[in-house]
Amino acid sequence: MTPEQKLYDYLVNNTWDLTEAWYAALDKNSTSGVYASNDPKVIQTIKEQNHGFHERFCKLFIEDEEVFVKHFEEWVLEIARDPEHLNTPLHHILQEFFNTQQQYIELLFKYERQAEDLSHETVQKWIASVTKMFGKLMTWFTEEHHNYSLSKLRAQQEMINELSTPVISLSNGVALLPLVGDIDTNRAKYIFENALSQCTQKRVHSLLIDISGVAIIDTMVAQQIFQLIEALRLLGVESTLSGIRPEIAQTAVQLGISFQDVNTISTIERAVQRLFTEK
Repeated sequence: MTPEQKLYDYLVNNTWDLTEAWYAALDKNSTSGVYASNDPKVIQTIKEQNHGFHERFCKLFIEDEEVFVKHFEEWVLEIARDPEHLNTPLHHILQEFFNTQQQYIELLFKYERQAEDLSHETVQKWIASVTKMFGKLMTWFTEEHHNYSLSKLRAQQEMINELSTPVISLSNGVALLPLVGDIDTNRAKYIFENALSQCTQKRVHSLLIDISGVAIIDTMVAQQIFQLIEALRLLGVESTLSGIRPEIAQTAVQLGISFQDVNTISTIERAVQRLFTEK
């Protein structure tokens, strides 16, 4: 039996001991997220996740690196996308990677003291392999954690955009687009595309665009609104702009923004009344 196979047998028999020692050493007062949980189900889950790590990591000494890394893919993706870990500060997670790495280094020194015919050079080589692989796994996990967090953030932002820029049907062919909050370049692009799409789908011929909830109207926002109104006009949709507050009107004048070619009305109530009267 090779030294590596003997080491594997030794390590695999200590996986649960490693997990229990790791969890017992957690400073739950200085950490947060999944590691500070008092929920028995969460505690059992993180212990099983930690044990799953050890079951895979022990094979570092008996598998080719390519095969070893492949076997870790499921674990890395599971932890990177786990809701409890996503709600845990990343630096706390990385600290537990380092703590686990130290466990392996100490265990290798312990193994060296009780093993026969084992050179110190061999143990040092194993420690170097452990350190190298932990670095790779931590980098891999961090990338997956970052990418998944970004994908969730983009999905949430798309949902927020969709909910914050609805084209609301008021009657056959009459609809309302209430704009609320700040409008940056990305949101302006979404408003433009969504309004055209929704007006086409809902067969809108008269659209009321209310900007009373928009905090700031600058040249970029005004330009986007003008472009939207012009694009809607090409689709046969007549637009009316309501909710231009006094301070916005004053700012528009100072910036040289003109609304003279746009149908405007003071309030959304008067705009709705006019639309339905004309109808």
